[in-house]
Amino acid sequence: MPDLIAICGLDCSQCEAYQATQADDPAWKQRVVDRWKAEYNVEWGITAATCDGCTALTGRWCAHCYNCDIRRCGLERGVANCAACPDYACEKLVQFFGFAPDARQNLEFLRS
Repeated sequence: MPDLIAICGLDCSQCEAYQATQADDPAWKQRVVDRWKAEYNVEWGITAATCDGCTALTGRWCAHCYNCDIRRCGLERGVANCAACPDYACEKLVQFFGFAPDARQNLEFLRS
C-alpha cells in the first residue's frame, strides 16, 4: 500500500513536488515547475512545487492543492480520503480516475 494517500487517492509520496520539498532541493522544485509550465501552460514560481502533502492541515501545499475540488470536498466532508466518503465514487472522482487510474486502485484497496 502506498505511504501517503491524498484525499483523491493519489500517493503524495510519489509526487515530485512532495519529494523535492522533503529533500529541500530548490533546483528539483524548479525542474518540476518548468515541466508543469510546458505540460499545463501555467506560470508558477517555485513555491507552486512546495508541498508537504495535500492531506496536511497545516504546512505547505503545491499549487494543485489550492485549486482541487476533490480535496476541498473531502475536507468539507471531514473524510481522510474519498474511500471513506458515503458518496464514493462521485462523478467528480470517476472523471478524475480517467486521468489517474492509480488513484482508483489505492482507494479501492482502502475500501476493501
